[in-house]
Amino acid sequence: MLTYGNGRRHTTVALLCAVLFGLAVPAAGAAEPAPSGPSAGQEARQAARFWTAQRMADARPLDAARQAPPPAPGRPAAARRPQATAFKGTRLVGTFFGADGPRGTTWHCTGSVIDTRARNIVLTAAHCALNMKGDYIFVPRFVKGAAPDRQPYGIFHIQRIFIDPRYVPDRGSTTTKKAASDLDTAFARVSANQRGKSLQDAVGGGLTFTRPPGYTLRNVTVVGYPSHRHNSAGRAVKCTVPTTRLRGYRQLSMTCGGYYGGVSGSPWITDYKDDARGGHVIGNLGGYNGGGNDANVDYISYATAFGADAANLLAHAVADRTPPADLPPYRGLKGTLPGGAGRWRKAALMAGGDYTGDRHGDLLVVWSDGGVTLHPGDGKGGFRAEQRLRQANSTWTHARAVTGGTFAGDRAGLLVRWSDGEVTLYPQPGPSGLGREIRMAAPGSAWKKAVQFTAGAFGDGGGTGLLVRWADGALTLYPRVGTGGLGTGQRLLAANGTWTKAAQLTGGDFGGTAAGDLLVRWADGALDTYAGTSSAGLGPRTRMRGPNGRWQQARVLTAGDFLHGRAGDDLIVRWSDGETTLYADTGAQALGAEHPLVHPGT
Repeated sequence: MLTYGNGRRHTTVALLCAVLFGLAVPAAGAAEPAPSGPSAGQEARQAARFWTAQRMADARPLDAARQAPPPAPGRPAAARRPQATAFKGTRLVGTFFGADGPRGTTWHCTGSVIDTRARNIVLTAAHCALNMKGDYIFVPRFVKGAAPDRQPYGIFHIQRIFIDPRYVPDRGSTTTKKAASDLDTAFARVSANQRGKSLQDAVGGGLTFTRPPGYTLRNVTVVGYPSHRHNSAGRAVKCTVPTTRLRGYRQLSMTCGGYYGGVSGSPWITDYKDDARGGHVIGNLGGYNGGGNDANVDYISYATAFGADAANLLAHAVADRTPPADLPPYRGLKGTLPGGAGRWRKAALMAGGDYTGDRHGDLLVVWSDGGVTLHPGDGKGGFRAEQRLRQANSTWTHARAVTGGTFAGDRAGLLVRWSDGEVTLYPQPGPSGLGREIRMAAPGSAWKKAVQFTAGAFGDGGGTGLLVRWADGALTLYPRVGTGGLGTGQRLLAANGTWTKAAQLTGGDFGGTAAGDLLVRWADGALDTYAGTSSAGLGPRTRMRGPNGRWQQARVLTAGDFLHGRAGDDLIVRWSDGETTLYADTGAQALGAEHPLVHPGT
């Protein structure tokens, strides 16, 4: 039987198997590579008894929706648009075959090998995976007319399929034109081939799951296997073209002829080379209307653009665990914060805290034009109507650092360091305004050299303390900050070169112990936590992420209680392109589940 990540099961016709779906970045808890030995290839060897060369040659497409209609007046002439080129294929891309009972055998969609620690993950489209209700195999670089043992890398039996449970197709279909089409991505785990080799060991590599840097790209290569009706030789096709955005969706669009039924799931690769052992895949053919426009012309294709949702799905596939069924509803490009990425690129500073008194985490934002807004949290990872606390003004354009903390009473306050070295405290800002202002340090003070600071449970007895990183790399903790002043600072680290490279820091309860935990984003993109930081010193360091390009693009960090009711373990990140992400229930050792608050490209 095939086993779906959401728990659905289907009786198989010819073979026993289990199907699943997943994510594309090495993750903690990842599955081990497929074992070698006589039993490792048993499923594939059993499948090979059924999947003769003739059965594969006679298979018909299950993904038959993308068929080219007759030419119509007004359509661009074929000579004026790119046309897919048939070729012998590449080791990292293949097609599926399935036994679906009354319908017989099917030649179904395109898949590609993803580079993971599990070494057995195939990428395809969700609307393809929903059709895989019988016994299926994946054949990299399929050769028509060749028996399973003569296929270049063998055949791989599908064990489990992973689909985002929020991908809900239209009634009577496996595709949709709604916002959920952004989630038309699936991952499959496969068994070893007949020779007992894991998928990646057999083909010698895999594609790297990658978020696209945008929608408008110059050269993206799409490799797929068109259906039998348009591809009697069973060959792969490829096309290298520029991409644009499908307006209103988190999807890419390309124009190239020849992408008929069977190409759904095809990888969109940014650095493709024939028969390469690697490359970067940024999406898969699918999405709106199954990856094709309403007119169903063969030369316009769409692809889901990988983001947090696909990354989470891949992580579940790699770890071989069922995705949670209680995910927040998918909102498409609407996001949960008002405005698009263009607006949020101008969010200069952020502070989390309970500014409304309802025990939910709220987000306070200082904008580059000096405006200040409050976004009351709903406790479920979303935000209610924005409250304007300050209109655009010249004064707040001089704010250089902010942090939220309980400095007086039960409500969160806001501490601000200004460009001239002045430090002020707003003890209880709220929907009606910032409230009274208390000067904590005068203009021209040494605080002009305070590059970053963050409040947290760093103080005596777990009270609110303020951790400061100075321009020379020194760290100081102020354990008793309140309306009476900053108090006496305690030096945790002397001036040093290492901490001058700390790009951002934020305090929170990432260890779940109510102690003060510090999260640091370094200039090279690495992330570290220091759990239990106090006046006694920095807590033990845990490496959460190694140096990487993605986190070098993080521009603003803050933590708070935005989801699930735990204090200070939800991390919000504003990226350089304006995308804004919530990492819910972040721990001391790993980031939490990603929830998009502002989508890229909006």
